[in-house]
Amino acid sequence: VIGQPAKSKRPKEPGENKIRPVNKKVKPKTPKTKERDSVDSSLKSQSILTQVMDKGHFQKAAATLSLAAGQSIELRCKGSNVTWNYPSYLDTFKDSRLSIKQLDRYSQLILANSTAADTGEYSCWLQLCNGNKCRKDETKTGSTYIFFTDKEELFVPTPSYFEIVYLNPDKPAVIPCRVTTPSAKVTLHREFPAEEIETDGTDIIYDAKKGFVFQHPTSDHKGIVYCKAESQGAPQISIKYHLLYVEVPKGPPSTSIAVSSSRAGVSDRVHVVCTVLGEPDVDVNFSWQYPGQESGRPVIIQNFWRLINRGIGHTTRISKSVLLVEDFEDVDVGNYVCLAQNLQGETTVATKVEL
Repeated sequence: VIGQPAKSKRPKEPGENKIRPVNKKVKPKTPKTKERDSVDSSLKSQSILTQVMDKGHFQKAAATLSLAAGQSIELRCKGSNVTWNYPSYLDTFKDSRLSIKQLDRYSQLILANSTAADTGEYSCWLQLCNGNKCRKDETKTGSTYIFFTDKEELFVPTPSYFEIVYLNPDKPAVIPCRVTTPSAKVTLHREFPAEEIETDGTDIIYDAKKGFVFQHPTSDHKGIVYCKAESQGAPQISIKYHLLYVEVPKGPPSTSIAVSSSRAGVSDRVHVVCTVLGEPDVDVNFSWQYPGQESGRPVIIQNFWRLINRGIGHTTRISKSVLLVEDFEDVDVGNYVCLAQNLQGETTVATKVEL
């Protein structure tokens, strides 16, 4: 499943000292205190993130940086309680090259021996805490997108060789072939029939920090595609992306229930199947109520899902939960209730089994 994975945050050690406010002397002729305060606040927000340069010099981190792969970088974020976001790749592999320390007046992020895979956004913000509850201070944030350029790796490496992108008609879809060199020329190609897909800058846009963005996906866009990049050398090809068109009504799970037999004999095997048709990237959780539950009657429950093509390029996820009674007895007679739940709500269905 595609899309940028949720970025994980590392626990930080809170600094013991708070920042003391700095009071600057102002000439008495300025009556525009409110305007000056808002400007100062804006400046603080813009300068919270700094880059440590050679010989201990500092500079405000630019919105975009380009560094050669192999270089190390140090970023600092002002504040005594700072949270960082960075490419999830670094957390997935618990990379020892990344170090984050919270000091009294700032938090320090150091990335050593960078690689092309480290390309991405590095951001920080100040946390405002009241007891155990903390929230992001929107006025004190900082962000920079860093390209770690590598001639051998024009595309940001990914852990897989093939990815699925869901095309939903009511939201943009992203083919995430990001590059390590912002100046690289990138084109999008369909595998079959072999052709270049035109990037018109309106319906299909290329963003070096995201990839190709389909603003209004349709079933015509489905198929297998790849990206090609060129930058002062032989062109390079990205991994392949399988574009699947999705058109499923949003809402609580569309659920059905079926039983192998509504009448069972003693010692029969009976299975009850709860089925949900839904969006490919929406998880469904199942729970059951059955006659022998309170008495601890043993049953076997298995959950699984797969993608199915419903024609005309429409792809749906079919999720199933199967409850199996291996040796039917009197205690198993009664109603079998399945509850299916997704982010939009829940649906309950039931069936009865008699002896």
